[in-house]
Amino acid sequence: MRLADCRVLLTGASGGIGLALAEQLCARGAQVLAVSRHRDALAELLQHHPQQLSWIGADLRQAQGRQRILEAARAMGGINVLVNAAGVNRFAMLEQVDDGQIEEMLALNVTATLQLTRGLLPLLRQQQHGLVVNVGSIYGSIGYPGYAVYCASKFALRGFSEALRRELADTQVNVLYVAPRATRTSMNSQAAMALNAELKVGVDEPEQVARAVIAAVEKDLSELYLGWPEKFFVRLNGMLPGLVDRALHKQLPIIRRFSAAQHSKDHP
Repeated sequence: MRLADCRVLLTGASGGIGLALAEQLCARGAQVLAVSRHRDALAELLQHHPQQLSWIGADLRQAQGRQRILEAARAMGGINVLVNAAGVNRFAMLEQVDDGQIEEMLALNVTATLQLTRGLLPLLRQQQHGLVVNVGSIYGSIGYPGYAVYCASKFALRGFSEALRRELADTQVNVLYVAPRATRTSMNSQAAMALNAELKVGVDEPEQVARAVIAAVEKDLSELYLGWPEKFFVRLNGMLPGLVDRALHKQLPIIRRFSAAQHSKDHP
C-alpha cells in the first residue's frame, strides 16, 4: 500500500508503539485518525501535522465509544487501514492477578478489538484495498511465565487475525498480524524491564517497531515477527515445545523473584 493514499484509524495512539506509528504515518503522508483516552501525548504531533492528524477520545470497551469512532471514520470519508494497537499488559503470576485485572486485560486486548473491527469492516470493504493491522506479541505464540493472562489475550488475537484473514480471502481486505518482542514502553513495569535485563532479553524501541510495521504495510505482508532469537523460539515452540518448557523451567526462579518484588511494591 502507498501510505500517502491511506486513511488510517489508529487505536492506542498515545501509547509507545501507537505514538511512534502516528508520527511515522504522518511523516509518510497518511491521513490519521488517532484514538486514545488521553490527548496530551499527541498534542505536539497534532500541532505539527494539523492537516493530517486528528484525534478522538474514546474508550474502546464502551459501545458508545466505539460508535463515536465509527462516526468519525465515516466523517473522514471512510478508512482503508485499521491499526489495532490499543492494549494493556501486566507482569504477574496468575495467583497475583485479581478478577478485575483479568477482565480489564481481556476486555481491551480481545473483546473491544474484535467489536471495533467488526464495526469498521463495512467501511474497509468499500475500499479498493483495505487492511486490518493487529498488534499482537511474541507472547501470542509462546506462553511465558508471569504473563499468563497477557499471553491468553495475545494468543486469542493471533487466532482472530488468522481466521479473519481467511474469512476475507475473497475480498480486497487483508489482515496483518504483528508480533513485537519486548518493547521499551510505559506498559511494562520496572520489574518487567529489570527481569528482561537480568535474562539479557532484547528490547526494541517503539520507533523500531513502528518502522517495521510500516514497511510490512507497504509490502502488504500478512505476518510480521520481530526480534532474533525470538522468531526462532516461536518456530521451536511450535515444533518442539518440550525444549522450550525445559529452557523456561530454568528461568522460573528468576521470574518468580522479580514477580514477587513487583507484587510487594503494588501491595505494601
